[in-house]
This record gives sequence, structure tokens and C-alpha cells, in this order.
Amino acid sequence: MWLILTLGSAFFLGFYDILKKVSLRENAVWPVLFFGALTSTLIFIPLLILSEQGVLQAGDMVYVPRLTPREHWMVLLKTSIVLTSWVFNYFALKHLPLTIVAPIRATGPLWTLIGAIIIFGEQLSGLRWLGLLLTLFFFFRFSTVGKLEGLSFRNNKWMWFVIIGTLAGAVSGLYDKHILRQIDRVAVQAWFSFYQVILLLPILWFVRRKRAARDRFYWRWSIPLIGLFLVVADFLYFYALSEPESLISVVSALRRASVIVPFVFGALMFGEQNVKRKAIYLAGIMVGIVLLLLG
Repeated sequence: MWLILTLGSAFFLGFYDILKKVSLRENAVWPVLFFGALTSTLIFIPLLILSEQGVLQAGDMVYVPRLTPREHWMVLLKTSIVLTSWVFNYFALKHLPLTIVAPIRATGPLWTLIGAIIIFGEQLSGLRWLGLLLTLFFFFRFSTVGKLEGLSFRNNKWMWFVIIGTLAGAVSGLYDKHILRQIDRVAVQAWFSFYQVILLLPILWFVRRKRAARDRFYWRWSIPLIGLFLVVADFLYFYALSEPESLISVVSALRRASVIVPFVFGALMFGEQNVKRKAIYLAGIMVGIVLLLLG
């Protein structure tokens, strides 16, 4: 059962990236980000109300427990970190090929592991060292592919955006290890969804007031699906982890395989360049990530 849940999570996570790319093509970034986040909030608001009114009880799968003021601040900090990652990744995804962005973002566990070594003093096995070096090698090989397409770290700021977004995502992963030990996962998801709209609303108002004429926004039905697919992907992921017989290393590895979905989509539907070379480097990254997770 947990394997099916994990594969389902990877499927929805893969299409979540595709929906972002489709929504962002020749479109304003901030409204897409806001309305995608708003969808997640609209999903969780009924759960918050039903939990507060006692319709949902402790022990129910989607029950949202109350948080202390300190826990609310912890979730707000998580929201700020995640939104930082999303902002950089959304801008990068708008301007760069999917077959570049998706593999670079797949290296997230590498940077999380490096952070864990520095912050928590984690020790690596030989297998993990091999995975780390392999992932780093193929990660830097992607810079050579980018140069073939006129994309380099020297002349393209969007390449730096995807790096910054990935690093911020790694920081979020480290913080999740801390926060989920103290706060119920459904409460984190629910209040995270609420706070992201609260944080994005004034930014959206300010940006649209200044740049509405320059950055046109076009409504697409793929936009609300961004939030829906992310909520489903995360729910299936947490559900899989809650199964007693589930193996977290296998779950994490399979979930990372979601990168294959947007990569194939970008190659087939958008006709992106140098697909064979990118596929080889992506395979190298995925092998490295699997070694990191299984080691």
C-alpha cells in the first residue's frame, strides 16, 4: 500500500511542476504563485473550521489540532523559507527549459545532506560519500549543457535563481526535520497554506500596482491545479510515511523520481534541446540521490 501511495505522490509532484511551467509561460509570476497558493488555502479552511467546531476529532486523518503562539511562529518561519524557494524557482521556471530546471531541483537532497553535515554533524557512510560525489559531478555537468543553449551562470541570472531556489528548498527540508518533531503534520500543512496567502497578498498588491501594465496576467485553469496537485502529493507522501511497514529511504527515493515526469514532458511537448545529454546527466543525478537516500 505504501508503495502505491508513494508512486501516487511522485506522479502528482511531477505534474505539479508541469502545471507550473504551463501556467507561467508568457505570464506574470506573482499572480500565478498567489492563486496557486490560494487553492491550497481553500482546501484547508474547511478542515480548520470543522476541527475547531469539533466535527473532526483527534485521531481523524485530516484533523487539525490547535497550535500554541510559539508553534504558529514556527510555521510562519517555515512559510517564509518555502516562499523564498518558490519565488526563485517560479521565476527560473518561467525563463528556463524544464529539462534544465527539473534536474537541478532534483539535487535538493544533496544540499540538505550537506547542511545536515554542517549543522547536525551527521556522519556519512561510504555509499553516501559516493552518492554525494556522483550527484555533484553530474550537477556541474549540467552547466556545460546550459552553455550549449546560451545559458550560463555568467550571463543568465535565471540559472542563479534556480540554484538559490533549490538551496532555499534544502533549508526548508532541514527545518522540516525540526518542526515536524514538535508539531502535527496536518496542522503544519493547514497553517502553512493559510500563512502563504497572508504573506503573498501585500506583495502581490504592491507588485501589480507597479508592474501590471508591463507584466500581463492571463488566467489559466492550470493555475488552481498547482495548489491542488501539491496538496495531494504531500498528503499521499505523509500517508505513506505513516504506514508501519514503509521504508523512508525507499519512499524518499521514489518521490524524487517525480523529476522524470516534467523532464519527459519538456522534451516531448516543448521540444527542448540536448535532451539525450541531459537525460544521461539526469540519470547520473538520480543514481547519486538514490545512493544518498539508501546509504
